[in-house]
Amino acid sequence: MRGGLRVTVTGGAGFIGSNLVYWLLRHPAVGRVTVVDDCSTGSMSLLGSDLADTDFRRGSVLDAGLMEKAVTRADAVVHLAALPSVPRSVLDPVASHHANATGTLQVLEAARRAGGPLVVAASSSSVYGAQPSLPKSEDSRAMPLSPYAVSKLAAEAYLGAYHACYGLPVLPLRFFNVYGPRQRAGHPYAAVVPTWIDAALSGSAVTVHGDGTQTRDLTCVDTVCQVITTAITDRVTSPWPVNLALGTRTSLLDLAALLGNVLGSPLRIEHTGPRPGDVAHSQADPSRLLDLFPGARAVPLREGLEHTVAWHREQRATSGPPAGGS
Repeated sequence: MRGGLRVTVTGGAGFIGSNLVYWLLRHPAVGRVTVVDDCSTGSMSLLGSDLADTDFRRGSVLDAGLMEKAVTRADAVVHLAALPSVPRSVLDPVASHHANATGTLQVLEAARRAGGPLVVAASSSSVYGAQPSLPKSEDSRAMPLSPYAVSKLAAEAYLGAYHACYGLPVLPLRFFNVYGPRQRAGHPYAAVVPTWIDAALSGSAVTVHGDGTQTRDLTCVDTVCQVITTAITDRVTSPWPVNLALGTRTSLLDLAALLGNVLGSPLRIEHTGPRPGDVAHSQADPSRLLDLFPGARAVPLREGLEHTVAWHREQRATSGPPAGGS
């Protein structure tokens, strides 16, 4: 018998969103899951058979009427809808602002009018930008280097303001280089892990922007889903941003070496110049996360990559190389 919690997930047809929907539908405390997605970067196909068990509403979070209906009677709203990618925001900063900052404002307004469900929202480690300290602590000064990072910082600020002004329960989570199954390649703004896996499986070289010594705190999507699900079921809140990563640090060259080991053949690497807005080093201070979520578990990188590679191979076996989506 299912529980009674009602959860609305914006961006629920995307990479992280579809994984989260999978987790929520299998949690005994969750009853109904509503998904809002305009499928501009996601795809209903990522939900697979779970689509039939959701209340799917196709549209944008910028549609106030749609959001009002989608949030009515919800106990929690997980706001994942966004226009991702630093390079995309450099090319079109206004679109990035509308989707990420104004979109978050629309979600918060809908939640406020609905009586105050918990709002868990995705921010990004990109807000740290040029901040040189490692690991990155939430108390460190944000020094964004891209319009995308600025839009996410604005979204965090809106969450804090809605908590202060209206008493809305909120939880802003700063994601750090999330990877895993359902993260697609085959589009210009694809993340590094799926892009490299897709290239390697196609027999192509992988592109490294810069010298490859830049580091990332790679976080498996299962860790993200575990934390968000716990936040919903245990009603964990914080008006201040929380890093959602466990403090690991992997260089791109080390990632390439490990991925080649998982795939069974070394990656062929081609170096190009660094990209505008990219951050040199990223590593989370997980102290605040572990205070709020003492059971948070880091999936070992090799284990996460093995599952991710298996998903990509399965996709190729059933439908050919992936194209589009995120």
